Amino acid sequence: MHRSRGPAVLSATALMSGMVALLAFNTAAAGMDQEMRSGAGMDRSGVNKVLAGWTPGPRLAGAEMMAKYGAPQEVTSDRIIWHNAGPYKRIMLTREELPHDFPITHLDYLEHTIAYNVPPDKTDEVHAFDASITIYRVAGELSARCDLESNNVLTLNLANDIVTGKKNVDDARKEFGEAVSDRTLGKPPANTMALQFQPAKGMASADREKVTIAGSSQRATGAAAPSGPVGTSGTSAPIKANNDAEIMALLIALDENEVHAAMTAQEKKVTGPILAYAKTLHQDHGKSIHDTQQLGLKINVTPTETAAVDQLHNKGAQQLAKIVPMSAADFGKAYVSTMAAGHREALQMLDQWQKAAQNEGLKQHLTTARQHLEMHLKEAEKLGGR
Repeated sequence: MHRSRGPAVLSATALMSGMVALLAFNTAAAGMDQEMRSGAGMDRSGVNKVLAGWTPGPRLAGAEMMAKYGAPQEVTSDRIIWHNAGPYKRIMLTREELPHDFPITHLDYLEHTIAYNVPPDKTDEVHAFDASITIYRVAGELSARCDLESNNVLTLNLANDIVTGKKNVDDARKEFGEAVSDRTLGKPPANTMALQFQPAKGMASADREKVTIAGSSQRATGAAAPSGPVGTSGTSAPIKANNDAEIMALLIALDENEVHAAMTAQEKKVTGPILAYAKTLHQDHGKSIHDTQQLGLKINVTPTETAAVDQLHNKGAQQLAKIVPMSAADFGKAYVSTMAAGHREALQMLDQWQKAAQNEGLKQHLTTARQHLEMHLKEAEKLGGR
């Protein structure tokens, strides 16, 4: 925020000192590594063309960020993003300006994000401190949004003080206002000039939470994830014996792909027999997911997501992405053909999983799943699927 609730009258010396302090902050990176300054995205002239159509505040912030951190890596008509700039995981400047009245009236459009894990029992306090803060625990991110980098630095420092128990919400809000006033008087506090703590590195602060649906797949941990077949192309190694946890996760992934495709078909408003087919697949594959989860609980095997499971998920997404842009009529035909081809391949995968499975209950479950796949394939072929 460019204004502050300081004394009614400020001396010219105080004003000049404040301006000098801000200028020093915004140009402190004169010795920054040239490779970082050059950026990997649009060059400065291109960014300036985009900024030319923005209002003065965001345009100034863009010039300041480029002067300090170099060219950004991402540029659109509405936002500009720098990655891994200085201590930040990300800096984002938006064309949109959001009115914000703490501690004085200003507009928010400049966001600084650090790698930081806010504990669940501290999120309410951090949010109560400043409404412009964003906490994304899954990515392990803490973001502050204002109109000046120094204000975001102050916000992040005070949020850290709340998390570490050094300050409560009221004290942090009071100190924020005082710091802004002091900075205007040419006495910028240290916590407005630089982060007073070391952010985490990479994804070290990420909080994936815990699976709560009983019997669901868990991520592989520890040793390198085993690989298994995701198709018939021969690009993946054959699934190894005694891999029941991975087999179950692969089956769940297969079913999840089919459920997603069936839901998309219904959202595209396909009609007639194709709609009925999509609803059948939705129900059958959804039930298969539930049955696999329950089987895991019964036989005490937790489905484990490995690289092969991720690959199968991705394959389903790639196939669906090819037909999503189509009209409802064209989508319906393509959906049926995709299901026909996909179920043929799925039958071959199930045969491999059946051979590798160790638990008798899992073997029987795979036999049942295969029967459903055969019925789905026959119906797809009746509907014209190739």
